[in-house]
Amino acid sequence: MSSPTGPANGLPVRMPRPRPAGRHRRPEPAVAPEGAPALVLAVPGAPSAASRGLAEEIISIGRSELPGLDARIGFLEGDDAEGSEFPSLSGVLTTVAAERVARAEFARAAGHEVPAPTGPDAVVVPLLAGPDADLLRRMRQAVMDSSAAAELAEVLGPHPLLAEGLHVRLSEAGLARADRARLFTVTTAADGIIVATTGGEEAVQVAGVTGMLLAARLAVPVKAAALDQEGSVAAVAEQLRSEGSTQLALAPYLIGPEAAEGLLDTAAKEADCAAAEVLGAYSALGKLVVTQYSAALGITQGAAAH
Repeated sequence: MSSPTGPANGLPVRMPRPRPAGRHRRPEPAVAPEGAPALVLAVPGAPSAASRGLAEEIISIGRSELPGLDARIGFLEGDDAEGSEFPSLSGVLTTVAAERVARAEFARAAGHEVPAPTGPDAVVVPLLAGPDADLLRRMRQAVMDSSAAAELAEVLGPHPLLAEGLHVRLSEAGLARADRARLFTVTTAADGIIVATTGGEEAVQVAGVTGMLLAARLAVPVKAAALDQEGSVAAVAEQLRSEGSTQLALAPYLIGPEAAEGLLDTAAKEADCAAAEVLGAYSALGKLVVTQYSAALGITQGAAAH
């Protein structure tokens, strides 16, 4: 029978593994500074259970990257009704600001000295891989319409982790090798990739930067095109074919909610090529969301804040 303080005699005892010392020691995980502004993830597009689930998964990953993070979700096309499952971005920001005031008043009532608040109430991180001028303008307007002092962070790309995500989605669809070290032949592997996005010319340029990183991973030509510009994807497909590519693939440089339904299918048919899935809840997106939040606040990741 086990004693109250340990296992029965003769049973092995699992001891904690010693932490390695020196330069090989893993850094302590960063934590959100006490009283740090909330991170509000701005979700574009028509609200749905799918987009809410996607945002929740990304937020969950973000919290694991930065424990103690106060993270919320606000929908660009949400509503202001109390208890709504799709709260509006401006409504969430207003709530965050009101909660900050209420906490300070509660602390004062309890006899605590409360310093004057510094910094924003919240940092809004757009759930966008690239800059969509119209969506970003509407997000700025939502910030202005709220009663919060909030900052709008940068979009998530371009970034090598997004190139990695595109590679993963292509490999999942059987359109690319999972990695270049594997020598077996993938008969459906594309020899030309169209990285397609929405949001105008600037968005296409940003997608092109990530496309160059993808080209380095796959060793095949990659070009960017605009999904929301008629004929753009088909024209880029024709250009790739004229340069020698015979089997093309469409890699959506999209997280998902920002794209109109049917847009990808139409583009793939026009270009006569297969398409991978959107980035969706690719695990690196949670990390990038926290990276942009931290950058907006000047927080150095990798070192715990006290």
